[in-house]
Amino acid sequence: MTTQTVPALQVYQGQFGQFTITQSDRLSVIIYRFGLMVAAVSFAIATALVLFSPTAAAIQAITPLYTLFALALGVSLFTIHIYMASLHRLLQLFWLIGCISAFIFAHVDKQPFAVTIYHEPLSIFGVGFLFAALTGIYFKEAFCFNRLETKVLTPIVPLLLLGHLTGILPTSGEQILLATWAIFFLVFAVRKVIQPIPPDIGDKSVFDYLKSQRTAKGV
Repeated sequence: MTTQTVPALQVYQGQFGQFTITQSDRLSVIIYRFGLMVAAVSFAIATALVLFSPTAAAIQAITPLYTLFALALGVSLFTIHIYMASLHRLLQLFWLIGCISAFIFAHVDKQPFAVTIYHEPLSIFGVGFLFAALTGIYFKEAFCFNRLETKVLTPIVPLLLLGHLTGILPTSGEQILLATWAIFFLVFAVRKVIQPIPPDIGDKSVFDYLKSQRTAKGV
């Protein structure tokens, strides 16, 4: 009778002590990346429909694509590893406000969701919160991993949304920014898939230290 030896977990040295990466940690990163991929593909398909096939059926199809995009983004926001718990909760709150706003706009107007958002720029004050949360992910990834695509995406999102809100961007400019956003979002999602998992988990000793500090303060 043979017995199988369970491989020992690799021990990492963090800023505040040693830590190990569990299977649960790895699973959370995989789910985070899966959410990003689904969101990126949904966004890219919707963008392609708007730019290359703006038929009535295509515009209608954007609503379920946006729903899938929003849900996938939510999954990523609930599994992303961010040291600052307050920032993490803020991004999740932004996502929730954006989803609620989109739900309201989609049901109070008889027009397709995409048409309502395009012709009513003030709606960005509601749905824009979801994209603020997405920009938070881009900024975090740019800061942590110094990726070119996230450095491009971080300013593009507010530039496009604010440009449309104020009406200062021509239609051609909005189309260029939207296409650039979709392309770089896909590049970002694909590169996350092939990135080693441990860097996305981060230094768990920092998480433990911050948690102990919050516990000591009764937060």
